[in-house]
Amino acid sequence: MIFDSRTLLSTPESGHRAGYDGAKRRKGSKVHVALDTLDHLPDALVMLATAQDWAQEAALADEVQAVTGKTVTPAYANQGYMGQEPALAAAQHGIDLHVVQLPLAKRGFVLRPKRWVVERSFAWAALFRRLAHNYERLTTTL
Repeated sequence: MIFDSRTLLSTPESGHRAGYDGAKRRKGSKVHVALDTLDHLPDALVMLATAQDWAQEAALADEVQAVTGKTVTPAYANQGYMGQEPALAAAQHGIDLHVVQLPLAKRGFVLRPKRWVVERSFAWAALFRRLAHNYERLTTTL
């Protein structure tokens, strides 16, 4: 599994429940996703953009294990899930969390192992007008 999140820009329809994501400098809703290596989406959580990635690890891991029948062992995530708390939350659900970090001597674009699957899915979703912004009034329909 690969865990990641993206922030969808808010629109007038979704503006009343939008938060501000300081890291990406966007106002909107944050979608936390779990993808397998074949690009299937077993789970997604929608929160305010002010919610931190690492704070959602427990809920995401719980839903992934419920959907897959507790068959997920390794999971890869970006640096937003770094720290002791996300690792402990994942370990409580039987998931070994690996944080994929950028190399120290980074120059230009660097392809990170395993994480390109979720980045590709976000890029595909951004091509469609209805998926690029948050037009929905309810989080359940988003």
